[in-house]
Amino acid sequence: MTRIGIILGSTRPGRNGEAVARWVLEIAKQRSDAEYELIDLLDYQLPHLDEAYPPSMGQYSQPHTKRWAETIASFDGFIIVTPEYNHSTSGALKNAIDFLYAEWNNKAVGFVSYGSVGGARAVEHLRLISGELQMADVRSQVALSLFTDFENFSVFKPGPFQQDALNTTLDQVVAWSAALAPLRKG
Repeated sequence: MTRIGIILGSTRPGRNGEAVARWVLEIAKQRSDAEYELIDLLDYQLPHLDEAYPPSMGQYSQPHTKRWAETIASFDGFIIVTPEYNHSTSGALKNAIDFLYAEWNNKAVGFVSYGSVGGARAVEHLRLISGELQMADVRSQVALSLFTDFENFSVFKPGPFQQDALNTTLDQVVAWSAALAPLRKG
């Protein structure tokens, strides 16, 4: 069965992303089209990139990198939950992405973002990064506004239409993950 990782892309204390990622997982688990699992960057404690060789060489020397690579390699596609910080994604997420290369290749990715403008600018940057990593980013995304989908900018209360947007994003990620499977086996 297709395996989709839901990456929680913030490590900040008091992060809004935890409630968002758990909402994504809860809705995803109601589906029968794939296996879904939460990947919390806090569980990996990745330092700033500390590998001597470029990730494209696949010569990982650090135990934390090997563990991270094993996790990412085990999935067929991803939903990335990202905040928007300073018109981009979080440094922790960018760093985690930069540790690896082949483990991302030929996999689908969709985005659930949040911020004052729904995290749209963070997703724009992640789409560029995804292309370089040979990932297929799906068109649909969920853009959560701190003004309308959070109470007092911190209590997550998504509008009802957001669930439809999430299901469309999940549909696309699962479909593209399955379509790319022959490339991952080659």
